[in-house]
Amino acid sequence: MTTPLDFERYLGLPRLSGLRPSPDGRRLVVACGGVHVSGTRMATALWQVDPEGVDPPRRLTRAAAGESGAAFLPDGSLLFTSARPDPDAKEPPAEPEPPAALWLLPAGGGEARLLAAPHGGVDSVVTARGARSVAFTAALYPGAATLEADAEREKARKDAGVEAMLFDRYPIRHWDHYLGPRERHLFAGQAPEREDQAVPTPRDLLPEPFDGLEEMGFDVTPDGGQVVVAVRDLHALRRPHSELVALDVASGARRTLTHDDAWYDAPACSPDGRLVACVREDLGDPQRAERAMLWLLDLATGEGRDPLPDEDLWPHALAWAPDGTALHFVADRDGHAAAFRLEVASGALTCLVPEGTLSDLCPSPDGQWVYALRSTLRVPPEIVRFDARAADQQPQVVPSPALTEAALDVPGRVTRIEGRAADGLAIGAWLVLPPEAEAAHPAPLVVFVHGGPLGSWTDGWHWRWNPQLLAARGYAVLLPDPAISTGYGQAFIERGWGRWGEAPYTDMIATVDAAVARPEIDASRTALMGGSFGGYMANWVAGQTDRFRCIVTHASLWELRGFHGTTDTGAWWELEMGDPYRDPSRYVEHSPSQHLDAIRTPMLVVHGEHDARVPISEAWRLWTDLQRHGVPSRFLYFPDENHWVLKPQNARIWYATVLAFLDEHVLGTPWQRPDLL
Repeated sequence: MTTPLDFERYLGLPRLSGLRPSPDGRRLVVACGGVHVSGTRMATALWQVDPEGVDPPRRLTRAAAGESGAAFLPDGSLLFTSARPDPDAKEPPAEPEPPAALWLLPAGGGEARLLAAPHGGVDSVVTARGARSVAFTAALYPGAATLEADAEREKARKDAGVEAMLFDRYPIRHWDHYLGPRERHLFAGQAPEREDQAVPTPRDLLPEPFDGLEEMGFDVTPDGGQVVVAVRDLHALRRPHSELVALDVASGARRTLTHDDAWYDAPACSPDGRLVACVREDLGDPQRAERAMLWLLDLATGEGRDPLPDEDLWPHALAWAPDGTALHFVADRDGHAAAFRLEVASGALTCLVPEGTLSDLCPSPDGQWVYALRSTLRVPPEIVRFDARAADQQPQVVPSPALTEAALDVPGRVTRIEGRAADGLAIGAWLVLPPEAEAAHPAPLVVFVHGGPLGSWTDGWHWRWNPQLLAARGYAVLLPDPAISTGYGQAFIERGWGRWGEAPYTDMIATVDAAVARPEIDASRTALMGGSFGGYMANWVAGQTDRFRCIVTHASLWELRGFHGTTDTGAWWELEMGDPYRDPSRYVEHSPSQHLDAIRTPMLVVHGEHDARVPISEAWRLWTDLQRHGVPSRFLYFPDENHWVLKPQNARIWYATVLAFLDEHVLGTPWQRPDLL
């Protein structure tokens, strides 16, 4: 029996992430998320899944705090992170919920054992293929040489009532938090083999004060002897770049593998320990766009090469075949996030699964299968498997805690359409149509503009902005990929690089023209919504045309020159827009604020207080300007959210407000102020 999709049904859907295969290939472990019993946050638990689909999925962990970050040891023991309380602690935790710690669940089952509980929390865990070596990241106060010293420093600050932070270098924020007072460190150690064996003290591989590990990837060689990590150069203020560094676990010796100004991340060590695969990004400049590529390095010499020099892909989610002869990865392609296989020796490339949105690629130990998470615009992420070598497959669904399409009553029909730019170039878009949309009953249209700006609307499920929820209310939803979108080649990115108000805008309008030309769409009832870069585009559209009945702008950029100085790392935008201290012309020319006088369209402004990527100062300025110039507008403010609205109760408010705003201006129904606001 199925239940029609509405927000409460949507909120209750299982959310899969972090798929991992056991070393013997007999089981998969996946994190399954849902609304916490408190109703005020999301939480995940770990589930065991039979790759053959014979045995039903089985839940492994049940702590109220939730568990995630699964990683297997060679014997099948499972590491994970959780803020669950230590059952052996002599005193209860000082805070309501302690930071995430590192736990070990034995291969044969039983109670999980606490391995490490740094007061700064554990946020990433990686294990070696052939050893009990574990690497993890945790944050320490400057000057704290050990985890114990860090705990003492924290106690002293709390006892003194001090929350101040002192910075002496840039940047000081990242996405939703300050880079202090603690700094991220990388630890390595050995997991105990027996329950009665003491846990060895992990070694801090980067003990100097360091912020260069923030959100950077790392991996462990199969023998556990080295950790390869991507490290940001914090002194490169005008041109950000990162290096790959090999760290010797026994001695702590550090060896830099890369020596240029590119951006390296997501290292993955080959099964024989000789090679490191990673993503390399040439960050470009105001004259040429950023470009990402797959990169292979010799771990001994640091010599690197592009194994796909003739391909135009942006790879991610790298995973080695177990024999090391091939590398699997995901890349955007024509509105999909497809799965590929690269033969390392020959350079032969095969697209294994061309449709849907793939992630978490997990080759089976025998090399026959690849397991992955896959979603579409109609189906949330589910576990699938497909042949590791065959081209253009439709993957097989593996029974998991997720719901299949048959168990969902998803209303929207999904179709692919194209607009035509002025030069004749095809501009792709997804169109989601409500079930009743037809020539006799055309549906109103809402346009979603994606963020990034480097990104695309792939055929995948979206947990923050879901077009199916609008389709359930009778709206058609257009998801366009204008210039600067990924998945259409480097030249397509170049079309919009540093010129956001030009081709990205006109391409988007071209897809709108194509959509409203269809008989199922009511061209007289349209609206537009965007978040982040999509919010920038929403603001830009407001000053260029009155064709939309209303506009929703979320976490949006309004005045680019000021944004450069308030965002978490303004140097990133200099790569595209130039040095604003010497030539601010691009910032000024492409600021939506320059067209304030032309705005007549009603606007809903949405922003979170803790957004460091697009600071709330952009919303304050936008709101003031709209109100000062008499533009009909409302401001939905979240004091406890960041760039995204993540808490369940806030997501409920977001959808209620957005839908009420759309209904008012697109359908002409009276404004209904959402409950609790």
